[in-house]
Amino acid sequence: MAKDLTIVIVNYKVPHFVAQCLDSVAKAITSIDAEVWVVDNASGDGSVDLLRERFPWCNIVANSDNIGFARANNQVLKKTYSEYALLLNPDTLIGESTLKECISFMENHRDAGALGVRMMNAQGSFLPESKRGEVTPFVAFCKITGLGNLFPKSSLFNRYYLGHLSNEVVCEAPILSGAFMFMRREALQEANYLDERYFMYGEDIDLSYSILKRGYKNYYLPIPILHYKGESESASANPDRYLGAFYGAMELFYNKYHKGSWLSRRLMRWAVLLQKKRGKKTLIKRKKENLTPIIATHLSQEELDSIPAGSFLQIERAFYSYDELLDLIRSLEGRGVTVLIYDENRSVTLGPGGVYS
Repeated sequence: MAKDLTIVIVNYKVPHFVAQCLDSVAKAITSIDAEVWVVDNASGDGSVDLLRERFPWCNIVANSDNIGFARANNQVLKKTYSEYALLLNPDTLIGESTLKECISFMENHRDAGALGVRMMNAQGSFLPESKRGEVTPFVAFCKITGLGNLFPKSSLFNRYYLGHLSNEVVCEAPILSGAFMFMRREALQEANYLDERYFMYGEDIDLSYSILKRGYKNYYLPIPILHYKGESESASANPDRYLGAFYGAMELFYNKYHKGSWLSRRLMRWAVLLQKKRGKKTLIKRKKENLTPIIATHLSQEELDSIPAGSFLQIERAFYSYDELLDLIRSLEGRGVTVLIYDENRSVTLGPGGVYS
């Protein structure tokens, strides 16, 4: 019998992150008829054994090769038949109420093909890839050249991240993030699943656009989740690789939907060359700092307000529900305080830099 929801998580060498993610998912599906799948893309680090031992209720697919994000998701999506499907990154943490709110929205908005949520990093900062506009050649040019950063609220120059729309309200968002992409099964099937020609970037852009082309709408909901390593962090860590991947994905996208026009290719190449020159001048490599976090169990608002900027706040997860933890992280937005989460069951502390203990 078909489930109400299928959740697919693609793992590659992040065993502690995916374990924390599954802990939160387990709490979120207690009242939902759901199936959870983890597809391991040949991590070779013991991830599969760890997951099978600690999460026997989870379906594990162990690939012998790294087949990429799109193919790995399709392995599961094409053989399951639930009413809804969720693509979820392993370095995320969701609340107990997250999935119930998503299902409720989809039930009350029959025009919705897919939805995304308010992703934030460990400092509570909103991640702009949570909602994006249609990626025309001009929109992509503004994104790569940094025009969107210069004019963050502009509906012209920052349409890639829909900077002119509030992060606090429900709105239509043509392009969603594959880190959390909640879809109606019919829309996913009509869009013909993920295009497997994409390997590490652009699959979510293509799938979002394909769902739109079938007459559905995509929405953004201001429901908070934690996403440790957002797009901006990935880009700054290896800018040349990011630019190359983005350019390759956009070239494939325009060839597919815009017939690979001369203008599209020329704009993208100019943008990539310009940004590479800028990156060589401005990139600064930082040494990893020694961390002395503030260790806390359950904090009052007064105690939270007294934490100085630049601090690392280590929270014991056992003292909070996931919804409470997400609300706490969100309350720290703009404070410069980074939350690290300690899991006593595994004696490990996780944060944006990975494992801290």
